[in-house]
Amino acid sequence: EREQTLNQLLTELDGFDKNKPPVIIMAATNIPEVLDKALLRPGRFDQQIEIPYPGLKDREEILRIHGKNKKFGESADLHKLAVDTAGFTGADLANLINLATLKINQ
Repeated sequence: EREQTLNQLLTELDGFDKNKPPVIIMAATNIPEVLDKALLRPGRFDQQIEIPYPGLKDREEILRIHGKNKKFGESADLHKLAVDTAGFTGADLANLINLATLKINQ
């Protein structure tokens, strides 16, 4: 199934009608080294933008946003949690808050 999806995508990328408006396709991955080389040929997905992991202030803000309307114990310290989660992505931080909420509600 994976190969069929890839082949269909490559066929569509090669078949764009130049008389029609351009099409922009955006994709994201956390593991770019596993991308099929055929996707990275010139004219396909040859533009890559790396988005860095969030810094301390950004992690704290992400935790605050995903923690909005969630109940925390008095000892909860989002700043300390942000310090302890260096290397986490925004999705990792959102997942952390969601998992903590599930544990509290059990």
